[in-house]
Amino acid sequence: MKKKYTKINNLSISNELLEFVNNELLKNTKILPQDFWIGFDKAVHELAPKNKELIKIREDLQKNIDVWHTKNRGKEINLDEYKKFLKEIDYLKEVGPDFKIKTKNVDREITSIAGPQLVVPIMNARYALNAANARWMSLYDSLYGTDVIPETKGAVIGKTYNPIRGQKVIEYGRNFLDKNVPLEKGSWKDIKGVPEINNNQLNLKLKNPNQFVGYVKKSNHLSSLLLTNNNLHIDIIFDANNSLEIHNPDGNQDSAAIHDIILESAVSTICDNEDSVAAVDAEDKVICYRNWLGLMKGNLNSTFKKNNKTVERKLNSDRNYTSKDGKELKLHGRSLLLIRNVGHLMKNPAITLKDGSEIPEGIMDAFITSAACLHDIYKKGNSRTGSIYIVKPKMHGPDESAFTDLIFTKVEEVLKLKKYTCKIGIMDEERRTSSNLKECVRALENRVFFINTGFLDRTGDEMHTSMEAGPMIKKGDMKSSKWIGAYENNNVDIGLQCGFSGKAQIGKGMWAMPDKMADMMEQKTGHLKAGANCAWVPSPTAAALHAMHYHEIDIFEKQKELQNREPAKLDDLLTIPVADRPNWSIEEINSEISNSAQTLLGYVVRWIDQGVGCSKVPDINNIGLMEDRATLRISSQHIANWIHHGICSSKQVLEIMKKMAKIVDNQNKNDPAYGRSGYENMSPNFDKSVAFKAACDLVFHGRNQPSGYTEPLLHLNRLIKKN
Repeated sequence: MKKKYTKINNLSISNELLEFVNNELLKNTKILPQDFWIGFDKAVHELAPKNKELIKIREDLQKNIDVWHTKNRGKEINLDEYKKFLKEIDYLKEVGPDFKIKTKNVDREITSIAGPQLVVPIMNARYALNAANARWMSLYDSLYGTDVIPETKGAVIGKTYNPIRGQKVIEYGRNFLDKNVPLEKGSWKDIKGVPEINNNQLNLKLKNPNQFVGYVKKSNHLSSLLLTNNNLHIDIIFDANNSLEIHNPDGNQDSAAIHDIILESAVSTICDNEDSVAAVDAEDKVICYRNWLGLMKGNLNSTFKKNNKTVERKLNSDRNYTSKDGKELKLHGRSLLLIRNVGHLMKNPAITLKDGSEIPEGIMDAFITSAACLHDIYKKGNSRTGSIYIVKPKMHGPDESAFTDLIFTKVEEVLKLKKYTCKIGIMDEERRTSSNLKECVRALENRVFFINTGFLDRTGDEMHTSMEAGPMIKKGDMKSSKWIGAYENNNVDIGLQCGFSGKAQIGKGMWAMPDKMADMMEQKTGHLKAGANCAWVPSPTAAALHAMHYHEIDIFEKQKELQNREPAKLDDLLTIPVADRPNWSIEEINSEISNSAQTLLGYVVRWIDQGVGCSKVPDINNIGLMEDRATLRISSQHIANWIHHGICSSKQVLEIMKKMAKIVDNQNKNDPAYGRSGYENMSPNFDKSVAFKAACDLVFHGRNQPSGYTEPLLHLNRLIKKN
């Protein structure tokens, strides 16, 4: 169906988007629609040519790098010569003098509270609300329902409450309290009966009395005891009368009548317009923008069926306590919400410019997502400091970082905001950015509030940038390669050098296995030891569990230690992960391709057929992995690289793709997400499957995709499927 547009000045705007902006986005703000469109029109036509020029620079640099590697193929790379070449083509910039970031008016959730960070697709209102409300999570629920508590010795989960498992949850909770808020004498396990507070004095003696910060009483009994550790709150919920039967329906098993332990969990959340959504036109973008607007206004809700009952989800209220001084104490009830815009590459048909071209989507995102935040600035329900937090992905180097600064300067002018109201989070996920990270930060020194690594995107760009250098090592070997260690360390080193500690976030990437929480508890503490004061988690439950790591480690003390280490070396960062005389067997090669092809197809078929941008996709061993465009980028680029260098043939890969498509079809056949119409098989009529064709194009044309990105082909094929 042909979309309808309205001409305003030099813009042609989709009617759906126009009506949303005029009647919803700007309603009850100080910005009149006609003033917005005049300013937006002028700004976009100034910015779009610069955007186009920057994309052209990317293309030219890649051509130069391809030629250099082709000329030097078969030779061992001399890093001094390689760096000299990269400087000559202006890929590597000169490093300027030391400096400290100057960002002001940043919320405590960014500056001084270290904790988990959720990433959630903004296109799904229910998920977005769950993430926003994950600031406070039940430790008992998170333990009971996951493999952190093993199902041994009768502690099975089952369909009804299991008191054996419940007792193990209680023991785990007591150990957590003993470790992080210890008593002066004895153990939390020894407490009999509900503690008492009289004249604001707690009768329990804590080893550190300052950890007691507040309480709630009901019917003159203590119902909530608020403690703190490493700037994170712990809320112990008591049930003296056993009136709360959610956790102990067979009677209160707990000698102290502790009903639950509530942990401050997802301190911040990225609401994502980018890698985890499939938004390809005005219809999709309005869904994303409307959900974000609802979060900023505080009135977003979602109604759904659960156990044959209608459930309404909305934003949690703030939490009210009495402080230990007898005063009112209010704590933020929701995660601090950040909004991820798209990068500089993609365009969107929602608006066309005076020359008929589609608007750069990142520029459209900047103005509209920031305008939604006007509602929050007026009431301060999200940011208490009146700031707007934009996460900007896929910037390539300092010039593109400076362009982002310019975009948001224009945004502030049009929306009549104080300069530097818009703060920027730098996704350090492209090779040219990580190689020039200090100068990228300098370009945004008045706005930057975080830098975060993205291993998968960064690996995809590593492979695409160096496509002509030779066949890449196996995907599983990337994490132990020289460049990745330097990349992760460099992100922390630069952040600390530039004064991030206590002022901004230094982040680490996602735990991708939402069902493997026991493994996460063992491994993800490594992110804190590496110097990250936030790290990504895939679910509210994972946020609650990962929050315990931040009680174990004082991250700001850890960052002080790390400031004394030797910084990561640029030579290591630029060491290309090519295989040294690969001698893999046919079985090894086929296994590697099969693994990539299976998850690639599992993700793409949902993206194209359902418009789902992030989902738990079963791998070849039926282990659910969180997949988004970053995982797709690495898989498609890796296969494309191996085809290009003769490790495998196109025919061989196509046969594997067909074989894996049948497996994916079988995995998805009973997926209720496909509704009454059911799942549409890719096999055996492969030629008729838009999803299968898209997956193949990502591999067989992967070498020619801009920076190895998957968006152009995904958007093209999703639009075909929609229309």
